[in-house]
Amino acid sequence: MEIRKYNIRDIIKVLPHRYPFLLLDTIEVIEDGAKGVGHKNVTMNEPFFQGHFPDNPIMPGVLQIEAMAQAAGFVIANKGGNLEQGRVLFMSVDKAKFRKQVIPGDCLDIHVEKIKERRNIYVCAGKIFVGETLVAEAEMTAMVG
Repeated sequence: MEIRKYNIRDIIKVLPHRYPFLLLDTIEVIEDGAKGVGHKNVTMNEPFFQGHFPDNPIMPGVLQIEAMAQAAGFVIANKGGNLEQGRVLFMSVDKAKFRKQVIPGDCLDIHVEKIKERRNIYVCAGKIFVGETLVAEAEMTAMVG
């Protein structure tokens, strides 16, 4: 099994997101269309830290879920090393848990795995780690159109 590594140039060819909403720096696809690990370096320069919270910067949980959804969308779009740009529409999130705060300086390892597929509907499980510590997890459903 070959692990494929992609940089930001590859990511923007597939995902429609751009600054300040693109929440991946790199990604590794472990299993085509099914499993991968995205990476995000969280810096104090992130625009959301201005208001969340000025004296105690914490990455919002909704953006952690978005980072998982972006990683899952990229992995699903990877078919045999060919990157297919498809419109991934987020449908739902379930079982979201936030276990530890994400702060500037954290390096997020965003593990995603497809757990169900039916036609063009995908359910993926996501977990975010900072080092060995699980900080967030969720299941996401998306439709690829």
